Amino acid sequence: MKLGGSVFAHVLAGCILFRCEAATAADLAGCCADIEERIAELETATGGKGGRNVDLTVYGQINQAIMGWDDGYKRNAYLVTNDASRTRFGFRGQSKLDSDLSASFLIEIGVRSLNSKRSDQLTTRSGLDIRRAWWGVTSKTLGTIQFGRAITALEEITEANLAGTNRAGKYSDVEDSGLGLLLRSKSTSSLSGVAWRRLLKHTGNQPGEGDVQSGIRYITPTFAGFFMSIAWGADDLWDASLEYEGQVSDFKVAARVGYGASTDGGEDASFECVATNLPAAPNDADCATLGGSLSVLHEPSGLYANMAGGWFKDRNVKYAPSFADVSPTTTSTFWAFETGIQRNWLDLGATTIFGQLYRMEGGANARLTVEADDAINLIGADAGFYASKVEMWGIGLTQDISGAETKLYALYRHYDASVTLAGSGQIEASEPLEDLHIVMGGALIRF
Repeated sequence: MKLGGSVFAHVLAGCILFRCEAATAADLAGCCADIEERIAELETATGGKGGRNVDLTVYGQINQAIMGWDDGYKRNAYLVTNDASRTRFGFRGQSKLDSDLSASFLIEIGVRSLNSKRSDQLTTRSGLDIRRAWWGVTSKTLGTIQFGRAITALEEITEANLAGTNRAGKYSDVEDSGLGLLLRSKSTSSLSGVAWRRLLKHTGNQPGEGDVQSGIRYITPTFAGFFMSIAWGADDLWDASLEYEGQVSDFKVAARVGYGASTDGGEDASFECVATNLPAAPNDADCATLGGSLSVLHEPSGLYANMAGGWFKDRNVKYAPSFADVSPTTTSTFWAFETGIQRNWLDLGATTIFGQLYRMEGGANARLTVEADDAINLIGADAGFYASKVEMWGIGLTQDISGAETKLYALYRHYDASVTLAGSGQIEASEPLEDLHIVMGGALIRF
């Protein structure tokens, strides 16, 4: 939705600002004698035609779903905001400076009525968050530079997806679909205090993936479908990527690869280390990550495939007290795959049927303590995550309604996991864990 120089809109806004009331014909002459002057003032204030010359776009989307879950002992269903592509609204502004340069800004707010990746069997979570808040300058010949809270070079680097199923459930970022739920012991049926997502590099993000970060990002112009990006965040984090999107014969192709390193011990880093601010460590944090993805769509048939992989290493995890007498695994890896078919079988829009596979092997995590009396802890003392494994398979369906900017979807996911704990000089497998089943159906509507 764009805000421009509509006289009607300005008159309406003027009535609101200047408290217009019902008037007689005699009153109108006095009331509106200076209407042109007021309209001119409003045009300047709203940026429609005034000296600022800012083109402002208001946009957003709503993505709500019913999420049913079965943790092996209990079943329930929540009405959630699907965090695969959560509800949001934003303001995008652009102003042309000359034939080559333009300035822009973006402010975007996320809305979670009930968070699909943070709610568990005992509590639910909701709220607002600042997704983006940046300003930037773009040159057609030199590229774009952005300042503020923006995506980094690694954001969505492991999530290439030409079929658009990521709006329902990402094949490589599986925490969004219910992994805020707590682990449950298979032998005792008791709940752990540890959520499923903590098995995924603590934060829930897959190895190789980034996120938003307050800092500076530079993006090159696109050449033959390729562009590069590099970003830096304070205290200190940097990442860089190379991406391609184009056409090769009958195939649409999207490919991405990126690398980053961090010594940032804070919780707002684009990719967080799993060992931070340890007294015995030489610095606040020291980790690195590498990730990439590929999506190929055969346009005549609608057949497609997505694949992704990532690697993560934390050099400081060995300094954690839980791992003092053992040699913890410092690396985590994952791979993910999706395949399906997308066809216009209905006049409504494209229909997509797909299947997904995911596997992550996680290394040690020094940021999480599994308490001695936790349902999955067999060591008998406080322990840390020495290693973990998470596997997922799923199927799904999406239906676009092109005329209404809407995507309907339904999906099923099955998760299983194993955990190895370390503490008091011992390394031992946790209690066996119940599998987790997730069913989700909903709709995304854009405006």
